[in-house]
Amino acid sequence: MNKPMTFKQSILLLLGLVFIFSGSILGLGLSPNVPLVISIITVMIFARIRRTSWEIIQEQLLKGIEKALAPLFLFLLIGMLIGLWMATNTIPSLLWVGLKIANVQWFLPSALLIMALMGTMIGSAFTTIATVGVALMGVGTAIGFDPGIVAGAVLSGAIFGDKSSPLSDSTNLASSIAGTDLFAHIKNMMWTTIPALLGSLLIFIVFNQHQIIKGSMNDLQKLADLLTPNWWSVLPIILLFIMAWRHVPAIPTLLVNITVTGIMFMLNHTPQQLADVIMNGSKTTIKNDLLAALLNRGGMLSMMPTVIIIMLALALGGLLTEQGVLKAVMTPLVKRIKTKAGMITGTLVTGISANFLIGEQYLATILPGQLWRDTYVRLKVSRLTLGRTLEDSGTVINYLVPWGVAGSFAAQTLGVSVTAFAPFTFFALLSPVCSLVSAWTGIGQLNPDDE
Repeated sequence: MNKPMTFKQSILLLLGLVFIFSGSILGLGLSPNVPLVISIITVMIFARIRRTSWEIIQEQLLKGIEKALAPLFLFLLIGMLIGLWMATNTIPSLLWVGLKIANVQWFLPSALLIMALMGTMIGSAFTTIATVGVALMGVGTAIGFDPGIVAGAVLSGAIFGDKSSPLSDSTNLASSIAGTDLFAHIKNMMWTTIPALLGSLLIFIVFNQHQIIKGSMNDLQKLADLLTPNWWSVLPIILLFIMAWRHVPAIPTLLVNITVTGIMFMLNHTPQQLADVIMNGSKTTIKNDLLAALLNRGGMLSMMPTVIIIMLALALGGLLTEQGVLKAVMTPLVKRIKTKAGMITGTLVTGISANFLIGEQYLATILPGQLWRDTYVRLKVSRLTLGRTLEDSGTVINYLVPWGVAGSFAAQTLGVSVTAFAPFTFFALLSPVCSLVSAWTGIGQLNPDDE
């Protein structure tokens, strides 16, 4: 049995990984795949130097991937669903509606609020992004907004909805880790969630007024006229909402929707064409270059770049977690915390660090919760504050990580790189800031007796 990792060993390894990532991605402009592979090799060598057997190293690596089999399968299903929703005219119909009612002067704040509402109703940021988000990206791009800014508005609303919905997996997880009632957890989150949403809304209003718009309302109407909406294309959307409100888990919901949409597609197409859409996505016959770029997407193969990045990131996360690297760094610091504000700040830093090191938002929620839970009890701080802080770091920051599960998914689905939309995903950026303000002012802090 290996000795536990020391603080110095962990710091040395983490600094090495930071150098690899910053040098590769920021310095050389490489995709995250390359530094992830180099980092995995580095940690494996480090583990071997500590006399961890090759068999155990392999087990630790695979253990990280095993924890994300459900999200990886989910991404393949979403790829299939996007292709079928494109081919059966569901997303084009949403795009048509968006182009018809689009208000250039208020598009960005409107996109934020639409995504927030849909995300709260559906309870899944990923599903909301892959459906309504794709349509809004099409409208915003057609208007002439910078794709990174549109993606930032879309994601800000989706993340808010995901945090605020009782149907959300991440919200239920944070509440469970903190040991609090789900609806009390959601209510308490409003102390930081509402200010972050209002701040994001205000920024997007200002951005909207200062953006140089290339398109006009007349141009939007011409684009809309190229699309042919069908009333029956709303059936998959209605089915999605019904299953979400009946608390059906994400994977069965998507499978049922894929089945129904596939049957709809088969009414006018062959089994060979259905198989092609499922694998390769939809191919529009529209000659307009902009619409073709928006509508030619989907299929399982389109999600493979995301799946590859996530598998590599989680393999690295599995090694770091099983080797006890992050825990070795944080445990001595956790024990030295004497103030409530310092404890909340430490929880935020741990959640953010875990996102960048492990790349998986569930682990970035669970690990800080385990590390800091006893400290919240020791300093007599409400567990509701712990759950809220886990959400404000572990849940939202993953969308800003290029090799993170959420960040990779959003980039692939919306067709915009993480580095392009991260500076504009204001809700994710403001959430930890609002948590810090609450920590150091005492606003929104409850006593354990008030839970």
